[in-house]
Amino acid sequence: MVFSSLSFLSVFLPLTMLICCLMPSVRLKNLFLTVASLLFYAYGEPVYVLLLVACAIWNHLAALVIGRWKGRAAGKIVLAAALLADLAMLGIYKYAAMAAETINRFLAYPLPVPDISLPVGISFFTFQAMGYIADVGRGKIRAEQSLGKVLMYISFFPQLIAGPIVRYRDIAQEISERSVCPQDVARGLRRFIFGLGKKVLLANTLAQTADYVFALPDSDLCLPTAWLGAAAYMLQIYFDFSGYSDMAIGLGRMFGFHFRENFLSPYSATGMLDFWRRWHISLTDWFRENLYFPLGGNRKGKARTWINRMIVFFCTGLWHGADWTFVVWGLYHGLITSIEAANPKMTEKMGILRHVYVWVTVCTGFVIFRADSMAKAWSMISHMYVAVPVDTRRMALLTSGTDLLHITALAAGVVLSLPVRQHLSKIAHKKGFASVVVCGGSYLCSAAVLILCMLSLAAGAYNPFIYFRF
Repeated sequence: MVFSSLSFLSVFLPLTMLICCLMPSVRLKNLFLTVASLLFYAYGEPVYVLLLVACAIWNHLAALVIGRWKGRAAGKIVLAAALLADLAMLGIYKYAAMAAETINRFLAYPLPVPDISLPVGISFFTFQAMGYIADVGRGKIRAEQSLGKVLMYISFFPQLIAGPIVRYRDIAQEISERSVCPQDVARGLRRFIFGLGKKVLLANTLAQTADYVFALPDSDLCLPTAWLGAAAYMLQIYFDFSGYSDMAIGLGRMFGFHFRENFLSPYSATGMLDFWRRWHISLTDWFRENLYFPLGGNRKGKARTWINRMIVFFCTGLWHGADWTFVVWGLYHGLITSIEAANPKMTEKMGILRHVYVWVTVCTGFVIFRADSMAKAWSMISHMYVAVPVDTRRMALLTSGTDLLHITALAAGVVLSLPVRQHLSKIAHKKGFASVVVCGGSYLCSAAVLILCMLSLAAGAYNPFIYFRF
């Protein structure tokens, strides 16, 4: 089940909210939300719900042992074993086919490629479990004694299949004690609806343009067509990812949880280092805390810092998908951020052009991310930067891939990728007439957005789920 589906919006969410509100205690609410979350996951993954529960159980038991033997060799061995078990589970389900195909290129007698379906959201709940036991091992939190609380933390449906990656220490108190007031529900619902609008009205529309261009053969591509497809996908992936994060944050607040922001207008960044402080923040923080710092961070010289950075971005790319295009995308960002880190004033010298630099760099990188192969990525990028004659045939293909709806979505995407929400939020928190107008207008707009989303979904509009790779 996904948030942008009529079954979730019309049945699951209203029933879950209603029943949860009727529960007299936090303990019963937690129990109910855990059961509801498992049913939510089982709706699309009935077999893999057992894998999810098993992941929670073995990480809970490992955390108890690690917490008891903290600082001892035995505790470190258990921590290492638990982390390896999590990575093995992730590796088997997500990377076994990729590994077999890669090895087969060098073998005279190819190995059979395993046909294993990918459990939705496995990268998210595995990383949450690993982050939890790593924090216990580092002494940042105490091991939770209740299996029920750990299971709820890992399976909680708002962030289960599409993030953000929530740290246990950020919500541990709210799992035990929380209250929800009407204002929290209203603000959470508003945030959820705007995230739904990002996904259904913008990302889904932009996906049609991106899919159209990326499906064109090389002979039909030209500079404007290639840039159209690249820009459409760059906006699609932002509104898809950030839309799901907004929906998760809004849902969490409706149930009394306060998740951290996951996207902070990354396309308004002043450089690629700044971009990664704003893009998928929970994932960036996870890799910084659990890989970059343990590797030594920037404390062991420039050469080691560069190696550490490249390792992190290699893993970041691999985390996103079991294909070498994702690895190349990660290394691409690792190289560019390393160049920036070595030249701290590089982007300052660009002035206002540094925003253009970010857009062009990110847009080019996402071509690699989106392409089915490196050959396709190279073809798209070469047409973006090397002009070919735009004849009548290519112009016809370009215009057939764009109409008023898709042009409007592109224009709206560019505007809304800027820090509009943050600006309006500042006005809303001030006293005065402007604050009343912004607050009232935001709820009226959310009602209109919800109606448009429901109409779009009821009409069976294009609604791709790009998280299937994760």
